[in-house]
Amino acid sequence: MAALTPAGVDPFDEEVYRAVLARPSGTPAELAGELGHSADRVGRALDRLYRHGLVGRLSGVRRRYAAIEPNTAVGALIRARAEELDRVAEATAELSRMFAAAKASAADEVEILTGREALGRWFVRLQQEACDEVITLDRPPYALTTANPVESNAMTRGVRYRAIYAPEALDWPGVHDDIRQLVADGEQARVLPGLRVKLAIADRRLALMPLSLDMTDVRAAVIRSSSLLDALIDYWELAWRQALPLDGPAADPVSDEDRALLRMLVSGLKDEAIARQLDWSIRTMRRRMSRLQALLGAENRFQAGVIAARRGWI
Repeated sequence: MAALTPAGVDPFDEEVYRAVLARPSGTPAELAGELGHSADRVGRALDRLYRHGLVGRLSGVRRRYAAIEPNTAVGALIRARAEELDRVAEATAELSRMFAAAKASAADEVEILTGREALGRWFVRLQQEACDEVITLDRPPYALTTANPVESNAMTRGVRYRAIYAPEALDWPGVHDDIRQLVADGEQARVLPGLRVKLAIADRRLALMPLSLDMTDVRAAVIRSSSLLDALIDYWELAWRQALPLDGPAADPVSDEDRALLRMLVSGLKDEAIARQLDWSIRTMRRRMSRLQALLGAENRFQAGVIAARRGWI
């Protein structure tokens, strides 16, 4: 039973999580034998569960994981997902209002496309006409193909690409390898959870945005210079600041005490218990936590733990 899917947990990952819950701890190989899957697949699921804050990795040479108490871990996951969805709903509603206003006041600034082929042709045209920069928001599903050979050609003639990907894109068949090749060719890539729109903007003068994620009934907007385009550029810049570099190095300086604080936070310990373990006052503990949240760009403690784990700080 995939009970955790609405909270963003893959059904197979939940199967692995339930297996971890049933034992004190386990390695990928041990769990693979029990579940009848390969150790590599189980190991990848454990890594995702770790990033979700549902399991913790025990110290030692071997990769061994233990479940984090479900009321704490799943509750935090639900709250974080709810906060992300609220922010996305607010942003999407605002984008819809701006789009409607722009369409009503200046119809020539927005052109509506219908059909996959029309969307594909405009995506190619937008990149071919770009002189300086193409910025994108990218997530599944894809209208025609996941590959983008036009991008590599554009970069060879000096066009800069900056792309923000939803985590779901990295799980789409072939996409992760395509992105790695584009990054090797010069693309700057970042990842941002909760991405709900697809968007491409060329030279900050022309944008292409699908109006829904239903690839069976494709409609998209070509948006020329307007207040709507300015707002989309501002939205992209905000997303870029919040996104994390794809496979970037964990270069931010944190002390061993900071790492210990983050590990205990992810484990679900209360402030008093964390302060006691680190021999700090509650005030010191909360001040250090606020600093780490600011350093990570996190809006809450759970998000701080997830981002820290993704950066390799814990």
